[in-house]
Amino acid sequence: MKPKTSLDLIRKPDRLTLGIELPLDNDWSPQGIRRREASGRPSGVPDLSAQAELLRRVDELGFAAIWARDVPVFDSVGMGDAGSVYDVFALLGFLAGITRNVALGTAAVVLPIRHPMMTAKAAASIDALSGGRLILGVASGDRPVEYPLLGLDFEARGEDFRKAADYLRAAWQPGGLPFDGGRIREYDLLPRPEQRTIPVVAAGQARQSDGWLAANMDGRFVYPGGVGRMTAQTAAWHDATQGRGAFISAFHLDLLADAGAPNEPVRFGGRMGRKALISLFRRYAAAGVDHIAVNLRQSARPLPEVLDELASEVLPALDNSKAAQAA
Repeated sequence: MKPKTSLDLIRKPDRLTLGIELPLDNDWSPQGIRRREASGRPSGVPDLSAQAELLRRVDELGFAAIWARDVPVFDSVGMGDAGSVYDVFALLGFLAGITRNVALGTAAVVLPIRHPMMTAKAAASIDALSGGRLILGVASGDRPVEYPLLGLDFEARGEDFRKAADYLRAAWQPGGLPFDGGRIREYDLLPRPEQRTIPVVAAGQARQSDGWLAANMDGRFVYPGGVGRMTAQTAAWHDATQGRGAFISAFHLDLLADAGAPNEPVRFGGRMGRKALISLFRRYAAAGVDHIAVNLRQSARPLPEVLDELASEVLPALDNSKAAQAA
């Protein structure tokens, strides 16, 4: 049966689901750094030569989503990370053509630096082309360099974010194009999304209050944190939304070949074997987390091996992982 919305692809009543955060390259591992230096690639720019093949594999192996970041400008000195490299909507259009099963998510589109009409059209196009699989993650942006380059006010991004979010909701509905508090019925935005409306998920705080996010967003995408912190965050979110909103986080993983290796924390994640990973992810599930986007840039092992182990050993072990939450 076809899911009602793309959120149903990542939010399951009985288990935590896993996705993959792009870029799909292990360029932050010691081996990846050596390869990058040998090739002359700048630090922070991933090798994407095998990404399409790997993402077809992700789609077939049972992962729930693929997440792409929105990084318009590579700030090699300040941030040092080129993100997914490609324009986020061009990339998702490509992914819509080579995948069939996974949700396609943005983590996240920086709303204030794009005109909301163009964002609405691009998002609706991806949703239509993918058969209703888009989850639009949105943010206010944390890279100040982008705003002056575009002639925009960095300090106004919170208000601009709210205006853009309102515009998107209106533009995806029939009745004409939103304009100056009303509608221009002669002008319409096509294509219509495949879904009745595209789920919109806030990445980070987006310079908004918790109350505004709960009232206006379909989900939260937060930075990784410990189980205690995540438990408090999910409880507050689910209370504020009466259980309506999805709760998503990311996790930077270096999955070791030794299945019994304990968890060694790294920034935004951990280095461990699959037994410790399964235990940790089951605790996240019991805490109320719906979905985790796994980032493999620190992975020392070949990515096909890691993807296969996650699919064959970790995903099945997460069945009924929300049982402790319901108990």
